[in-house]
Amino acid sequence: MMTPSPEQLNSQLGIKGQIVFTEGAGGLTMIEVNNAQATATIALQGAHLLTWTPQGQQPVIWLSTAAKFAPGKSVRGGIPICWPWFGPHESEAGYPAHGYARTVEWQVVETEALASGATRLLFRFSGDEASAKMWPHTTPCDYQITVGTALELELLTRNQGTTPVTIGQALHTYFAISDIRDVTVAGLDGCPYLDKVDGFKRKQQDGAVDFSGETDRIYLESTADCIIDDAALERRIRISKRNSGSTIVWNPWVEKATQMGDLGERSYLGMVCVESANAADDVVTIPAGGEHNLYVRYDVEPRG
Repeated sequence: MMTPSPEQLNSQLGIKGQIVFTEGAGGLTMIEVNNAQATATIALQGAHLLTWTPQGQQPVIWLSTAAKFAPGKSVRGGIPICWPWFGPHESEAGYPAHGYARTVEWQVVETEALASGATRLLFRFSGDEASAKMWPHTTPCDYQITVGTALELELLTRNQGTTPVTIGQALHTYFAISDIRDVTVAGLDGCPYLDKVDGFKRKQQDGAVDFSGETDRIYLESTADCIIDDAALERRIRISKRNSGSTIVWNPWVEKATQMGDLGERSYLGMVCVESANAADDVVTIPAGGEHNLYVRYDVEPRG
């Protein structure tokens, strides 16, 4: 199916003063959202939210200045959707890490200016010929993004097949921070975690998470709000969620950052990933005819 042009999308789904479709870097179709509460940029490829900035505030979502934009390639930063598996495929090493949802074209099916002043967009992906070879299941996805003073995300997977399907997933959110060495992440105290940097050893979190080197952890039994505490920016970013029992915390640090051509050598200082997920012990089996809705909300709160 041919992707409609930005002009066609504007005539069908644009909202005057709030939503404009444009052709962006790499020829990707972009959506610019600008309302009284916030601004955001979303790529149709991957339904990938790239930026979100509440009015009068610093950007909350981080996008690499070295990000590369091209059809079929994931963009470094923003909120990539990891689906229908998290990490490497369990049996096919040649399949893309974290699935394919972040590199395929999603369809915008609905846009709405809400009475609250926020803007809601609904995206859908039902599979294509290439994805069917990797994922022979009928599991269409809806992804709803609400852009306002808070950012709300809902990833709904429906199992329209006749047998149960098990999925892993994550909203791989990159948050903008002042300096990784000076921020902490609260809300994971007491949670067991798998430490990827240390051979996936199972450990337990004691207190808030702080950072002094490469960090790549899957926290389990994680349902409480997580809070990114950033003293220099005088704010806390609150992450609340439903139907997710795992949280990934990631920062590549300097050595790995230099090896990643789209991150930038010193850029690791200004970002941290805190990902709401269903991963590791927390993968989800959806019965035939059932559905699973991963819901996440981000709020920015003053520090005090």
